[in-house]
Amino acid sequence: MNQALIPFDTDPPETREWRESLEAVMQAGGRPRAHYLIDQLSDLDAEQHGDLHTRAWTAYVNTIPPERQPTYPGDLAIERRLNAMIRWNAMVMVLRAGKHSNVGGHIATYQSAAVLYDVGFDHFFRGRTDTFDGDMIYIQGHSAPGIYGRAYVEGRIDPARMDNFRREAGREGLSSYPHPRLMPEFWQFPTVSMGLGPLTAAYQARYMRYLEYRGLKQHQGRKVWAFLGDGEMDQPESLAAISLAGRERLDNIVFVVNCNLQRLDGPVRGNAKVIQELEGTFRAAGWNVIKLIWG
Repeated sequence: MNQALIPFDTDPPETREWRESLEAVMQAGGRPRAHYLIDQLSDLDAEQHGDLHTRAWTAYVNTIPPERQPTYPGDLAIERRLNAMIRWNAMVMVLRAGKHSNVGGHIATYQSAAVLYDVGFDHFFRGRTDTFDGDMIYIQGHSAPGIYGRAYVEGRIDPARMDNFRREAGREGLSSYPHPRLMPEFWQFPTVSMGLGPLTAAYQARYMRYLEYRGLKQHQGRKVWAFLGDGEMDQPESLAAISLAGRERLDNIVFVVNCNLQRLDGPVRGNAKVIQELEGTFRAAGWNVIKLIWG
């Protein structure tokens, strides 16, 4: 590895002075002024040396520190209990399907993302009303068992149908993945196949902006949420979606990437930090990135 890229501090007092100076600029002129000065310094280095070694990612910590986190709006005790019920339902449904019909299913995907979904359903996702068209949610395909588990708790799916997970021939079953054609009353968007989720989510957000800009649809502040996996982000379609949304400066789309380091064909970046790699990819395309590494 190039020694010039290894971060170390040879002069801590000087570093402290630079940090204090930058903080003073931000207080006096705001972040735009501070960013302008940083860009000027980067350009100066590139002009004098012909290349620039810089990081495309931030420190490997939570983007929002504890002291900046707002008070949680929900009842944590109740939400933890519901979360446990939903995770249990999802796991048992898959295990029962494998035991009785050998069809199996995915367990780890939802178990590692359960809190992400529950917080979204409880505090962020907005449904359709008479005056609001609702947010659009693209569920990661392998997380479908957890969504069924939640629907069971809500009384939307009965026990008999839960026992028919991935068994739909001649009976009322549950599709393996989000499938609006097989379950039009339940799923809104298909996902899973070859980056279908992120790509269609990006174009959905772009089309919503198209309608609003031309006065064909009233601007309501709707959001497109896409839940994705770290292995899924390797697919070319996923990278195309990142570029499209960044190029169009879409502020109505949110990608939630669950980095559980698991994929169907082996571990994801077993000897590297996939979170850092993905942050660099998103930031380079113009996205705002929020990392949650420790809860």
